[in-house]
Amino acid sequence: MERKEELDAIFESFIRKTIFKNKLSLQINYTPETIPHREEQIKQVARILGPSLRLEKPSNLFIYGLTGTGKTLVVQYVRKELLRKAAEQNNLLLMPYINCKLRKVADTEYRILTELIRKLGVNLPSTGLPTQHLYHRFTSLIDSRKQVLIIILDEIDQAVAKIGDEFLYNLTRLNSELNNAQISLVGISNNLKFLDSIDPRVKSSLSEEEILFPPYNAIQLQDILRRRAEEAFKPGVVGEGVIEKCAAYAAREHGDARRAIDLLRVSGELAEREGKQKIELEHVDKAREKIESDKLLASIEMQPKQFQLTLFAIFELFKKRKEKIFTGDVYSAYKEICRKLGVEVLTQRRVSDIINELDMLGLINAKVISKGRYGRTREINLDMNQELMEKINSILVNSLNLL
Repeated sequence: MERKEELDAIFESFIRKTIFKNKLSLQINYTPETIPHREEQIKQVARILGPSLRLEKPSNLFIYGLTGTGKTLVVQYVRKELLRKAAEQNNLLLMPYINCKLRKVADTEYRILTELIRKLGVNLPSTGLPTQHLYHRFTSLIDSRKQVLIIILDEIDQAVAKIGDEFLYNLTRLNSELNNAQISLVGISNNLKFLDSIDPRVKSSLSEEEILFPPYNAIQLQDILRRRAEEAFKPGVVGEGVIEKCAAYAAREHGDARRAIDLLRVSGELAEREGKQKIELEHVDKAREKIESDKLLASIEMQPKQFQLTLFAIFELFKKRKEKIFTGDVYSAYKEICRKLGVEVLTQRRVSDIINELDMLGLINAKVISKGRYGRTREINLDMNQELMEKINSILVNSLNLL
């Protein structure tokens, strides 16, 4: 069979033998018609934001809870229903949503403002204008009529970590400069201690109302997965024990529904690639391995350059030696790479700290050993398979421009 015919056969198998009915229902951006086990939180958010339907400013709201506890899902659900109800009453209600984790969206105050203005229908350059000019443009846009603007800042802690909390204070105090419009903020965070770290004046204005989302338990996760599975897969596709296993894995990690749904989706994808018409328990195990690997690779890609340089130095040493290496060896190799790239060289102590971080992430195994009167050092081993090593090496080469 020619290569073209082989490819056609593969593509046809996906078209004709798919086990999925509606794969979208397992995607992160999907909002279901009903959100089980979050009925009380939905009511709380609706009651707090409801006054906007009378064109009254609702209280600022801060929502927090661990990853995958339904925070964004609930806010997007209430947002959709609020906007629908406001449209029925011909009320002017705007609810721009910003994900502060996205790059080039919330890494500066300027970019947050340009994104807000863009969502109001006006495009501005990504750089070049004074920030004060943007605030003036923003207030002019919304204050031309009587309306309420509810700004939703998802993963708000990510923006504060990058640019500080001054922008939050600036947004909350805009109401004193407005004649017609009114602004409220909804902040969403995975960090349970986020409010403790911000300026007291910002905290007092931002957290007028707070809602904590508790983790899901294993039984609730099973219920959520069964509902999603009914929407996502054809009848009889999900094998016995698959739902329970996905739920059990996620329940171990603080009841993360997002992780449970990802596990089910990837399990289905792997089964389909193998030409199977049923998802079995083995597919869940394979899916878990794949997700862990993908998460690790994404983490490495986002790490600072010095972190990547240290890891690359370790990789280079193992390629050459195929034996145990020590902290001093890593530092010598790291310095050589920095010099070649014209990058600032950190102190040996700082590189030693990075080696600790690599160990905590599980990328390496760094064991402290005694060298007698020569003091102590760490013996370093790589704890990963060859395929993962190659993927990480490729990420490091691209990120460090070593091509």
